[in-house]
This record gives sequence, structure tokens and C-alpha cells, in this order.
Amino acid sequence: MFGKKKGFSAARIDTLVGQGTVINGDLVFSGGLHVDGKINGNVIAEEGSTAMLILSEFGRIEGEVNVPNMVLNGEIVGDVYGSTRVELAPKSRVKGSVYYNLIEMAIGAEVNGGLVHQPAGSQQPKRLEDKSNNQGGDNNAEPVTES
Repeated sequence: MFGKKKGFSAARIDTLVGQGTVINGDLVFSGGLHVDGKINGNVIAEEGSTAMLILSEFGRIEGEVNVPNMVLNGEIVGDVYGSTRVELAPKSRVKGSVYYNLIEMAIGAEVNGGLVHQPAGSQQPKRLEDKSNNQGGDNNAEPVTES
């Protein structure tokens, strides 16, 4: 009960996005990623990797995050998918849903969206797209049915 806490503090960092750096576009990585800056785009770990994302209290991501392991202490505007472990530190702010296998949430962390448990090996939820060409005025759209 009072043993040593196992954490990600000794995680190997391969890539650093420094404070004052802004990346516009999606970021695909493997290994360890530490973000102190801002990313305007999706952050995605390579398929099948055991990648780790550390978002500091100065970091901000505007886009979807899909990484197996993460420690969040900054702000994310978008959905978060953590297939292995998600740790929400005291200053973390997520404006979107968090899909997780295991989660640790500290006092002070905020999630303005849903918390959805997804056991290991489950697939991400399928998203529905509005493919109608309805540009406003016409509300006579027919419902879509599955065959």
C-alpha cells in the first residue's frame, strides 16, 4: 500500500517539442515524446509501438491524441485514446472524450467530455460522417438506414 510508486518518470525521451515551438500538422512518432510547446494537429503513435507521450503543464495539443501510454499535465482540445495507460496530472485539461484501458486521475485534473473504458484489444469507436450535400435551407433529407 505504501510501497514505491511505479511511474513513467524515467521514461526515455526521443523527441522534445520545446516551449515556444509550434507544430502545424499531424505528428506521428515512436518511442518517447515530450511536449512543452503547441501542436495544432493530431498526435499519433506508430501502430504496434509502446510509445509514450508526456505533455507538460506548458504544452497544448489541438487535435486527436492516439498514444498507448501518456502522462498529461497540459491542455488537449480533442479526443484522447490511450490503449494502455492514461495518467491525468493535477494541471491537465482535456476538452474532449478520454478513451482508456487504465486511467489515473489526480485531484485538479479536468475532463470536459466523456470517460470511456476500452479493455485492451478493443477497437476505437466508429465515427459517423455527414455525407449529405445539404447546404442549409432544405430540411427534407431522407434518413440513412443500414441494409
